[in-house]
Amino acid sequence: MSTSAFVFPGQGSQAVGMGRALAAVSPAAAAVFAQADEALGERLSRLAWEGPADELDLTVNAQPALLAASIAFLRALEERGAAAGRAPLAPAFAAGHSMGQYSALVAAGVISLADGIRLVRERGRLMQASGEGSPGAMAAIIGLPDERVDELVAVGAAHGIFGIANRNSPGQVVVSGVRPAVEAAAAAAKGMGAKRAIVLPVSVAAHSPLMAGAAAGMAAALAGVAFRDPAVPLLANADASQLTTAAACRAELVDHLTTGVDWIAAVTAMRDAGVTRFVEVGPGRVLSGLVRRIAPDAEILPLDDPNAPGGLADPDDTAAV
Repeated sequence: MSTSAFVFPGQGSQAVGMGRALAAVSPAAAAVFAQADEALGERLSRLAWEGPADELDLTVNAQPALLAASIAFLRALEERGAAAGRAPLAPAFAAGHSMGQYSALVAAGVISLADGIRLVRERGRLMQASGEGSPGAMAAIIGLPDERVDELVAVGAAHGIFGIANRNSPGQVVVSGVRPAVEAAAAAAKGMGAKRAIVLPVSVAAHSPLMAGAAAGMAAALAGVAFRDPAVPLLANADASQLTTAAACRAELVDHLTTGVDWIAAVTAMRDAGVTRFVEVGPGRVLSGLVRRIAPDAEILPLDDPNAPGGLADPDDTAAV
């Protein structure tokens, strides 16, 4: 049995230039970007490679561009393995952080690349529309003792809709809800022992009940998309339960808009199941850093650049995946 897991980053890992060097040396990666352009009927690849950054960072652009980049890294990894005569990759699990779950679904064969690209474009549009109809806020709380998270939630909830959007690693959570609740929690956090509390420059309360409109719209968008059972087990964002059927994967894409992402539970579940190596499939090293704090004894392999140490440039790095 494989002892590796593939993890796929979510929004925030995007950067101008992502995947450009990879596509220049990998026909398989270049083909992914070409398919993404065709799926949207526009040059998404040009935006990912050339910017401008403020346009790439828009949710409706960042999500499909990041999905394309992540799958490009995966296809390049498979291409290199095939050229070296290695067997196809068969990780024990795949898991995506928030929007990265769509990348995991494409990687696991649940949905096609074209459908994934179109779905995350619609997801971004629906999230933005929900934010305009029900404005919210989010804040990153760094260094808060885990035992005081429930107390922080109680403080915020006293001011309206509020909850934990992301449990990213020990001592690092992101909260989400109506702005008065988020601001009250951020103000109280330092008194509870947090090192930093940063209200984020967003108007969308992701992974909260304020995304109910987006969830309803996503359910409608998913109705016409073909889903297949995953080729490898996937883990749900909310509780790290295993997703092994097409129906479960479809339902989770609706549910995770209004529920939180428990990345600690996901990494812990994979580690408890025997995973010893986590491969971050996509640009950047955000998840690598989080995994390192959750499972410091695990091996971590980011694939964020073809010329980066530990990236796709060294043919021995992925031999055991």
